[in-house]
Amino acid sequence: MTTITSKWLTGNFGPVNEEVTAVDLAVTGAIPDGLDGRYLRNGPNPRGEVDPASYHWFTGDGMVHGVRLRDGRADWYRNRWVVDAGFGANTNVIGQAGRTWAIVESGFPTIELTDELDPIGSDGVDEALAEGYTAHPKLDPVTGELHAVSYLWAWDHLRYTVVGTDGRVRREVRVPVAGGPMVHDCAITENHVVLFDLPVTFDMDAAMAGSRFPYAWTPDHGARVGLLPREGQADDVRWYEVSLCYVFHPLNAYEDEAGRVVLDLVRHPKMFDHERLGPADGATRLDRWAIDPAAGRVAESTVDDTYVELPRTDPRCVGRPHRYGYAMEFSGGGHHGGGVKYDVVTGAAEHRQYGEGRVTDEMIFVPRSPDAGEDEGWLLSFVYDATTDTSDLVIVAADDFTGDPVATVHLPQRVPFGFHGNWVPSEG
Repeated sequence: MTTITSKWLTGNFGPVNEEVTAVDLAVTGAIPDGLDGRYLRNGPNPRGEVDPASYHWFTGDGMVHGVRLRDGRADWYRNRWVVDAGFGANTNVIGQAGRTWAIVESGFPTIELTDELDPIGSDGVDEALAEGYTAHPKLDPVTGELHAVSYLWAWDHLRYTVVGTDGRVRREVRVPVAGGPMVHDCAITENHVVLFDLPVTFDMDAAMAGSRFPYAWTPDHGARVGLLPREGQADDVRWYEVSLCYVFHPLNAYEDEAGRVVLDLVRHPKMFDHERLGPADGATRLDRWAIDPAAGRVAESTVDDTYVELPRTDPRCVGRPHRYGYAMEFSGGGHHGGGVKYDVVTGAAEHRQYGEGRVTDEMIFVPRSPDAGEDEGWLLSFVYDATTDTSDLVIVAADDFTGDPVATVHLPQRVPFGFHGNWVPSEG
């Protein structure tokens, strides 16, 4: 009898089975005194048995991991399943309006957490967020508002929402789209929201056959990107064709002096075509799309052809011009690797390795101070060590990207490969 296995359930993709609380964590090096807050990360962690032949990495129950840093110490590590009324928000975790939210896309509710990461539920969340949100709201560093684009297979539109600093939705626009596209992320500029309408769409046959993730590569759908004025309506959207591809994550977008919207993003040649259970359908690259409203077209170019994913930039640059970006190497078949730092002005790319058997997850940039320069800060990430089957929180100086870690926080258990997280600073 042949035993069926899945790469999305083995190694560090495999779940951990215990919720752990550990305090006064051991540290190698010195945690910068200015790091006062929580480093949080969300990802799939299935509870109980699942069928490896049909398990999709995107559908595992949510589990949030967090480390509390303060006064040069690592006060605690906690991990908690995020489930409310049978639903698990498994993709991102953010802080907004003094609250902590676990979030996910495609119609599942936002779940509020305590500061210690225990789930509260969705009852206190704005009704528009509780009924379905996104994995990737964009926090405007000037206004403090969250901009998001949500989708659901049953909708004939994308839903653009703005959440104010009070945690309530103040604006909603419904933009018609056909075919049920999967819209994982968006981008913002000072005056626009960037919409993606790309050829990964809802597959009714897969849904009827019982797939928990019924989305597939659909080249006939076409590929386009739209610009919605931030205070505009659906009729104001202008769409521009791009070459066939899929985009999970933009690095950032901004408006240049020529009036173009410049968009740096990770481009996949296709998605969920031959590999239907996870994102491993061809090598990615970092591309730049320059959307020219005057000319009515998009100029596409390649910044770097290293296979990367999970790009991030300085959060103070979101929607404004950026010079630096940071990403995780993501080799064929979904295997994690080292880190990459991009200088999109000079075209330079620095590559960082974390040591034999050690690979990083998404890197989060935290500025050293509110008025520090764009690259003057820390990069925080969970790093898995396959030689010991353990994980650490590793802190690297962004402006010494390939140098020794500033600090390594040793965790009581491994952290499975997951999706997204954020640094949530202490209030005040």
